[in-house]
Amino acid sequence: MGNPDTNWEEAFNRFEQAVVSGSEALQVKALTKLARVSKFAPQDILAATIPILARLLGENNFSGNLTRSIQQAAAYCLKQIASQADGALATEIGQSGVINSVLRLFPQSDDSFRTVLVKCLRVFVTFGNENRVIVARNGGLEIVIDLLNSCNDGTRRYLLEILSALALLREVRRVLICLGGLRYLVEAVSFGSMVSRERACQAIGLLAVTGRARRLLVELGVIPGLVELFHIGDWTTKLVAGNTLGVVAAHVEYITPVAEAGAIPLYAELLQGPDSTGKEISEDVFCILAVSEANANAIAEHLVRILREGDNEANAAAADVLWDLAGYKHSVPVIRNSGAIPILVNLLRGENDEVREKVSGAIAQLSYNEADRVALADAGAVPIMIELLHDESEELRDNAAESLINFSEDPLQHERISEAIGIPSFQSMQSRLTRIRASDDLMARSMRRMSIEQLTWDPDL
Repeated sequence: MGNPDTNWEEAFNRFEQAVVSGSEALQVKALTKLARVSKFAPQDILAATIPILARLLGENNFSGNLTRSIQQAAAYCLKQIASQADGALATEIGQSGVINSVLRLFPQSDDSFRTVLVKCLRVFVTFGNENRVIVARNGGLEIVIDLLNSCNDGTRRYLLEILSALALLREVRRVLICLGGLRYLVEAVSFGSMVSRERACQAIGLLAVTGRARRLLVELGVIPGLVELFHIGDWTTKLVAGNTLGVVAAHVEYITPVAEAGAIPLYAELLQGPDSTGKEISEDVFCILAVSEANANAIAEHLVRILREGDNEANAAAADVLWDLAGYKHSVPVIRNSGAIPILVNLLRGENDEVREKVSGAIAQLSYNEADRVALADAGAVPIMIELLHDESEELRDNAAESLINFSEDPLQHERISEAIGIPSFQSMQSRLTRIRASDDLMARSMRRMSIEQLTWDPDL
């Protein structure tokens, strides 16, 4: 069997006859042969064997070593069949009742049979969300965690891979903490196949949105595992790990541990990468990590390097982060001392509209600080900003006007921008900012007139 000339229908008939009416020894032999040729057999032939194998696995009246060998051989066949054609038959196997039979056999299995059952279950949950639901709703999660509590052999990796697949289900994540399975999910980030490690990482990201789970995950050592996965994974894995690590970092207690674990260079790499999602993740996480002044210094160094070396997309992303960071009081001197300002001004002379818009936004934000206005003027920003007041891009005109208005209100810089005062875009922005500031001032005065009792009239506050 297994060569191009095999008559598969005839081979199936012989297999069926051996399993249905043959001796126990002949049944084991037929099952062993099926497992060996499963990689060659047509899909319809393999599908026809599933009900037969399901019946063997579901038998309750077996006793003795030989008959147990039949069930072990049947389970191995099903694992092999479920693995073929990228799991095309895995869902069909799950719907045949096999998963319930596998779970029922765990308590009465010896070491070798248990290994086969674990590997079998691993394949079932790898392919098809339906199989994961069946496992979870029939006590499979509890069985896996119980086995992990006592298992130190080669099956541990497969148990962790089963857990990572199950943890993608919301109903599993809801009970994982109370079942004591969270530590094993953290372990699954560092062990097993890369696909499984990525699944565990994704599940942790979903769990970490709640404060309690995030705290437990950090206490269990999830940060080093995520950083390692971020470092060694392929591009897709880096996106998942970077996003999950960002979720974990979204609390002031964990900002420093994430940075100290080596995350900042990895996010800089993501920012320079080809994927827009990676850039968005990096920008968001940098803005979180930069709440710490020490982190802001390290981030600024990477951003300056990217602005010097990066392509247009990377430069736009780096300038966008600097735009955000320029709004943090402690980051203002950090950006100036990093040497970013002359580079930003130079990029403003470029031809890429997206880069110029992001850079002009960063410069507009920096222009609110007196020392940065001096640095911007020294770098030659003022003539360029005046020229941008006539640009076709509304965003560029607005950012340039906002910057120049801040210069105009500085007695030491006012003369530099005198020629801009009569330009319509400058006057329009000036009127707009005047209205905004008046509105903000009115709101502040109104808030000062309100008493504490008025602010807390709601009994729930």
